[in-house]
Amino acid sequence: MDRSRTITLLLGLDRRRGPGIQMKISVVGLGKLGAPLAAVLANKGFRVVGTDVNPAFIAAVNAGKAPVDEPRLQELIDENRSRLHATADAAAAVAETDATFIIVPTPSDATGRFSNEFLLAALESVGEGLRRKTSYHLVVITSTVMPGSTGGEIRAALETHARRRVGETLGLCYNPEFIALGSVVRDMLSPDMILIGESDPKAGDLLESIYHETCDNKPLIRRMSFVNAELTKIAVNTYVTTKISYANMLADICDRLPGADVDVVTQAIGCDSRIGAKYLRGAIGYGGPCFPRDNVAFTVLARSIGARAELAEATDTLNDYQVTRVLEAVRAHDPGSGTIGILGLAYKPDTSVIECSQGLAVVRHLLDAGREVIAFDPKALASAHAALGQRFTAAVSAEECIRAASLVVLMTAWPEFRAVPPEAFDRSPRLTVIDCWRVLSRQEISAFADVVYLGRGALHSTPTIA
Repeated sequence: MDRSRTITLLLGLDRRRGPGIQMKISVVGLGKLGAPLAAVLANKGFRVVGTDVNPAFIAAVNAGKAPVDEPRLQELIDENRSRLHATADAAAAVAETDATFIIVPTPSDATGRFSNEFLLAALESVGEGLRRKTSYHLVVITSTVMPGSTGGEIRAALETHARRRVGETLGLCYNPEFIALGSVVRDMLSPDMILIGESDPKAGDLLESIYHETCDNKPLIRRMSFVNAELTKIAVNTYVTTKISYANMLADICDRLPGADVDVVTQAIGCDSRIGAKYLRGAIGYGGPCFPRDNVAFTVLARSIGARAELAEATDTLNDYQVTRVLEAVRAHDPGSGTIGILGLAYKPDTSVIECSQGLAVVRHLLDAGREVIAFDPKALASAHAALGQRFTAAVSAEECIRAASLVVLMTAWPEFRAVPPEAFDRSPRLTVIDCWRVLSRQEISAFADVVYLGRGALHSTPTIA
């Protein structure tokens, strides 16, 4: 059956009004993930109402401006203003729509578990909106939660505030996103997998139909119980971090083993279908708002139920060690005085986020050791200054950072750094550049500076010529 027709039948909409994308959707939370989700849904023809506790986000959406910095977000908002607006009245947004996606923060608490505080607060308004209508409504929890949450306190809170039971007229799904900041729109449009934890088949059918309308590709869709979906979400991220730390372990070995090259090794073992090449690149540690805390939450969960999760703990230990690896490479090539230049402070390219950024951690260690630091990042300088104050110098460009430094460390693989003119590295005494991601061309730069690749003998005093 046509997916649009499926939506129409499930919701009991008037078939004469057109396809199932006449459906209205509300998105609670217009931050780094919620705003792109709202824009993507609007781009696929749904009428979308966003809501947030931040008035600036609401004003931005209604003015046709992206409330957060994310590639392609502004483009989608520009193209779909007629189908996208925002309101501070979350209850009204729910009352006038057919489905609600809740994508609010679930920060880690003191124990490392995800807190449902903001989710539970949002459910009060969602419940109020549901009390204003009698027709079927689907509530989708997109925020990452601990296993046991959706079928436990989240369902109980929803039923209490809505004054109706999950079932005939109220569906509940757990549907976390698998995305990365800097590619959120792309990842939402072409996901590898859609994960659905469902209260009942009707709720799951409706959510699956929404994704068939939304995705550009045909992703695998896995439907299951709440607890299995909740565990799957954090298990995926824990497994990915294990691959990252394994590749970095190999890179550490290659830095100490003459002639060894982590790229040669990982590219070979990635050919094995049991392993695969994704995320198998030895460089620096992972950071950001998801991977580190998901690993911790996974470990806390395992301990709380008497299970063992030493692999996740070892992954975190190895990840923390990557900052030490970079500092060891700095010490191996440090001229002993002058300013250290850092290229890249964001935890990854195409974002200003510095949460758990290893570049920021390296800067902090250098400053604490009494070294002067000059740094450049295309987006994260303001965030870094907010975290570190004025302790380091912010360069206005990559070239200025390089020219002012006695040693340069490339910490984030921004594409812009590849375009730096080789002449920018020219000075006397000769400059050394430690390239943690191996993005610079040694062949092009070698006439002006020494390029040392992390994972290819970075602890040796003389770089191995490729």
